[in-house]
Amino acid sequence: MSTPPVSPAPPPTDLPWTVAALYQFRPVEDPAALRDTLLALARSLDLCGTLLIAPEGINGTVAGSREGIAALHDTLISLGFTRMEYKESGAPTRPFRRLKVRLKQEIVTLGVPVEPREQVGTYLTPQEWNALLAQDDVIVVDTRNRYEVKAGTFQGAVDPGLDAFREFPAWVDEHLNGAEGKKIAMFCTGGIRCEKSTSLLLQKGFRDVYHLQGGILRYLEDVPPEESRWEGECFVFDGRVTVGHGLTPGNGEMCHSCGWPLSAEDLGSPAFERGVSCPQCVDRTTDAQKAAFRDRQRMYDGLCP
Repeated sequence: MSTPPVSPAPPPTDLPWTVAALYQFRPVEDPAALRDTLLALARSLDLCGTLLIAPEGINGTVAGSREGIAALHDTLISLGFTRMEYKESGAPTRPFRRLKVRLKQEIVTLGVPVEPREQVGTYLTPQEWNALLAQDDVIVVDTRNRYEVKAGTFQGAVDPGLDAFREFPAWVDEHLNGAEGKKIAMFCTGGIRCEKSTSLLLQKGFRDVYHLQGGILRYLEDVPPEESRWEGECFVFDGRVTVGHGLTPGNGEMCHSCGWPLSAEDLGSPAFERGVSCPQCVDRTTDAQKAAFRDRQRMYDGLCP
């Protein structure tokens, strides 16, 4: 099943920044030329965020004005990306510090060859996902990194404890060996990691493999809180840190030393120093590094070092 063509929708609030999360697996004959085209366009539109381009397609999250994001979307459609998985949300402040348009070998790094354009799991709408999760014979797997899982996940989901997506194939071999006949349902932030994870499982002989189309972001956009099986907030890779139902900015805060999402307990810990350390990283940096982080934080706060 392929995803349908989409058109940009207005942001869900009157927030000044529009954030677009997008990807599509599609052969790119000249990634460098596409990179140059999109970099020039994004600069002219004053966009920020990251676009990744590889021979297998495009992936990214970018932000800008409503008009700028619409112009980027229309350009991608004109370049042949007519079946993007594409979502918009709003942000109250600039969510990225700069613009990056980069060439990669993969638009999401699994590290083993799979064919998501040829073989993927069964896509489920958010409503179908709820119905599947209500069944007793389903193994639900969160394919995101463990720091993302910490901010929120689906009820009953297995956390593989990944530090990077490239660790997922080894986790499958160790923990899902013998489960080839079971129903496996997987999810991630926007859907792209599950394109590859479901392809991997099918390649390994699994038969009943499902994934949440559009990922957590689509689910939170479509499913009202009273019908939700989601717990917590969804970690996003921008200045908002987390979003909640309706894709409204959440309450998350990030450690700017290590990138770990912080709970209220973390913020109250003696190990937490804004911009310098948190319970996750306080013992992993030297005094000299912490001093440099303090200088950086003073700069961000508008003070003299």
